[in-house]
Amino acid sequence: MRVISGLYKGRNILGFDIDGTRPTQDRVKESVFGSIQDYLEDSTVLDLFSGSGNLAIESLSNGASKAYLVDNSKEAINIINKNITDIKVENAYVIKDDYMNALNYFKNNNIKFDIVFLDPPYKDDYIDNSIKYLVDNDMLNEKAIIVCEFENNIKIDYKEFEIKKEKKFGYKKIVIFKRI
Repeated sequence: MRVISGLYKGRNILGFDIDGTRPTQDRVKESVFGSIQDYLEDSTVLDLFSGSGNLAIESLSNGASKAYLVDNSKEAINIINKNITDIKVENAYVIKDDYMNALNYFKNNNIKFDIVFLDPPYKDDYIDNSIKYLVDNDMLNEKAIIVCEFENNIKIDYKEFEIKKEKKFGYKKIVIFKRI
């Protein structure tokens, strides 16, 4: 994996082999970031199931002002911290915790987001639970977007959002929701 554009372009990102993760491939990341480039400048980013930190680092490389990287795996957190140190990424805040505990922390500290990446394990309701919590607790800025990655056979739709883009990549798809 590598940073595909921006300030850190070409820098290697470790973590393609972390147990329990599915790193976002470069071609998928290029498609996603091509679609959200107009939202990145000065944005506050949440990468809730961060894995290697790939998506948050790419966001910071392309103009995001700060990013919160959350994962509950010690191995993932170690890789994220190594990537941030090796690439010399600024304004990246790493949190090792369960996703709901992290969301509660953000709510209690009145932290709101412009861009949220949700690429959780596929077998549970993490996406639904996360989006519901973010909306119910007013944690999204006015024109926020949420980038979700999940299996093709799942359909998700939220009345608070319109689908900006939906694209299949093999067995998974990416959906970008824009707040209405």
